Order: sequence, then C-alpha cells, then structure tokens
Amino acid sequence: MSEPNVDVVRRMFDAFAARDLEAMLGSMDDEIEFLPVTANLTTGGVPYRGREGIARYLEDVERVWPQLRIYPEEVRDLGDAVVALGRVRARGGGMIIDLQTGWVFKMRDGKILHARVYGSQAEALEAARD
Repeated sequence: MSEPNVDVVRRMFDAFAARDLEAMLGSMDDEIEFLPVTANLTTGGVPYRGREGIARYLEDVERVWPQLRIYPEEVRDLGDAVVALGRVRARGGGMIIDLQTGWVFKMRDGKILHARVYGSQAEALEAARD
C-alpha cells in the first residue's frame, strides 16, 4: 500500500542526495519553510523560505558541509505530517558530525509545507505529536 505523503518525502530525500534543486522543489509547496541545523550556522537560525530560500540552502550546504549525507531509515505517515528517523553524517569547517536525528514534515495538498530537522529522534517524535 502506497502512502502518498511518505512517497513525497522519500522523493525529496533522494533529490537532496543528488543535490537536484528542481526535484526538491517539486516535492515542496511554494510557501515552503525549512529549518535545518545548517541554519544555525548560516542564517542565525532563521528558516529558509520559498524557492529562493531552498536554492540558498543548497548553496550554504555546499559551502559549510563539503561532505553531507543523510540516511532516513524510517519514514512514518502521521496524516498531515510525516516523521523520518535516521542519521546525518557531515564534515566541514573542522567539524565532524555523526548523529541520529529526526525530520518532521508538515504537508499541504501533497507537498511539503514546513520541514524541520531535530537534534535527536526523540525531539522529532515529540514535535510530530504536536
């Protein structure tokens, strides 16, 4: 049985792994708001918004994290939200990150409207319940 929101999120993860901006945007609402950990280093914690924001996010990723890989291991449909649990491995600017993390995606009309990366899987699961 296919879960449409889960499929959208999985396509977005695949597009990010390929650094394919157009494919990423195809999974996202025009009013996308994305708050990754990278925002703490690049925008002072302000989310990336809209098409231009996602393009800037990919530029920031390339600049800050020459090596960044994400591994969504479990993706759950929660109705109007999707939670993904997995791992992030990154290297850049003298930093090495290897941690379990979680992503929460709020959906609207089959597209990702809001996405946030959490510092732990427990935080993501708690946020997904709200």
